[in-house]
Amino acid sequence: MSWQALPGWPQDNAISAWSAFRASCTQLAGKPAWNGICADARRVDPLDNQAIIRFFEQRFAPHLMINDDGSTTGTITGYYEPRLQGSLQRHGRYQVPLYRLPEAWAQNPDKTRPARAELMASGALRGQELVWVDDPIEAAYLQIQGSGRVELAEGGVMRVGFAGTNNQPFRSFARALIDRGEITPGKATLAGIRDWARRNPQQVDSALDVNPRMVFFQSRGIDPQVTSEGPVGALGVPLTSQRSLAVDPSRIPLGAPVFLATTQPLSEEPLRRLMVAQDTGSAIKGSVRADFFWGYGDEAGENAGRMKQTGQLWVLMPRTR
Repeated sequence: MSWQALPGWPQDNAISAWSAFRASCTQLAGKPAWNGICADARRVDPLDNQAIIRFFEQRFAPHLMINDDGSTTGTITGYYEPRLQGSLQRHGRYQVPLYRLPEAWAQNPDKTRPARAELMASGALRGQELVWVDDPIEAAYLQIQGSGRVELAEGGVMRVGFAGTNNQPFRSFARALIDRGEITPGKATLAGIRDWARRNPQQVDSALDVNPRMVFFQSRGIDPQVTSEGPVGALGVPLTSQRSLAVDPSRIPLGAPVFLATTQPLSEEPLRRLMVAQDTGSAIKGSVRADFFWGYGDEAGENAGRMKQTGQLWVLMPRTR
């Protein structure tokens, strides 16, 4: 496609995408098609928006992504890095465990295990507690996102990442609450479900047990303080808020710049910007399907939870010379 076909391309602030692209180069520089591009990128002024735009226009060609049925639009959802409050020891308000993957399970990762309700009731995971947090709804959302930060009562921040599952299918507890008339679709957000849980504490466990899938975590270290650097995505580099995209790597190569044209969550306001494919997700399948990384904390979580928009994608591939 021509660059003129990308709606809003010249108006995007490419400076904020540049650091994400340069991060990709740490993983791509050894590949023949990318080696020269990444070397030349080091000579571009990172604060010169026009120089960055010229670089992409000269070194890349945009390719419109098309679904198998010939359509050019697809679903764009959002995800984020949750923030939880926790402790390395169980005490006081810290009563909800995040679990490590049992060592025996790691040796047979494809085996289907009991559903969440049975695992919790049987005590089979006793001794596998990684950290204790104070909110079961936050812990449930962390399982959906797969990684997050736990601000520790002892000081510091533990980064936790995906370690495995019990290989059960995912079922949305939010959808179940809507179907039961407990909440309206407009309240099916982190804040809305958290509010419902405060009013119905005795029903929280049964609501969460609707989802048989359980996610296990591993510690990725304890930082002395909260940092702005995002979690590490599937490419192996930290994600950049509102510039990193999760894609189907069988359709879009990880590390590639991607231009996204969609709309803001629950809105018709255009959201058009240069992104970088740096992550994957089990639900992200197909050519025109992506997950927009909103960043860290509650506001990012609200945007991510509301986002299910229609959009188009153009992957930028190195020009052949």
